[in-house]
Amino acid sequence: MSLPLRALLFRRPTEPSAISIAFEREVYLVRVRRHRQARRYTLRIHSATRDVVLTMPPRGSLTQAREFAQKHGAWIAARLQRLPDAAPFADGALLPLRGAAHRIVHRRAARGTVWIETGEADERLLCVAGQAPYVARRVRDFLKREAKRDLEAASRRAADALAVSIKRVSIRDPSSRWGSCSTTGVLSYSWRLILAPPFVLDYLAAHEVAHLVEMNHSRAFWRLVERICPHMRSAKSWLEAHGAELHRYGLQGG
Repeated sequence: MSLPLRALLFRRPTEPSAISIAFEREVYLVRVRRHRQARRYTLRIHSATRDVVLTMPPRGSLTQAREFAQKHGAWIAARLQRLPDAAPFADGALLPLRGAAHRIVHRRAARGTVWIETGEADERLLCVAGQAPYVARRVRDFLKREAKRDLEAASRRAADALAVSIKRVSIRDPSSRWGSCSTTGVLSYSWRLILAPPFVLDYLAAHEVAHLVEMNHSRAFWRLVERICPHMRSAKSWLEAHGAELHRYGLQGG
């Protein structure tokens, strides 16, 4: 008597959640997951996290999964090499804030948390107080606060223009979308929008607020967005060209 399909979806205690493959003297970690609707083995690279994920059918074998990943070692290596290098939040690192380059400067003995100064030759500095192990967390927290402030303001401007009400604005770090809107008026955005020029952030706010009128991506929806956001096309073009790069900031390694 065969096991029900649901039982097959549970990973066996001895089955690893990831496998390693070698290609040209490099070793790559590949996460493995079973999916009940999968009919074949597939590979995907998550650009935001740099994870290599292999999806396999419920009845697939780990041996076949390893062979499939190894067969596509060149593809994995090439895709990972094309991703932008990770840019950790560390002393001396550059990051864009509202589209303008700022250099992180660790001021260990200073009081406070994070603030902005102008350095020599008008260089913009993002100064961080406290112990070195807390620099990355403090920078990230600062960016999230700034993002929430700017996105709340932009969302309320868009809501006023469309005569609608928003319930709440939340900030997250999704890997596949810049924002979302619920039917109850809750808006959610990626904090990484604070790294983009303000006109891009304004466009995303207009986009999500417009969903309170048109919960779709119809022609009527896009006309609505462009009416309250004249630079919509420029912002969309900027995101297509540079959006993926925003996910590298704050990543370790690379």
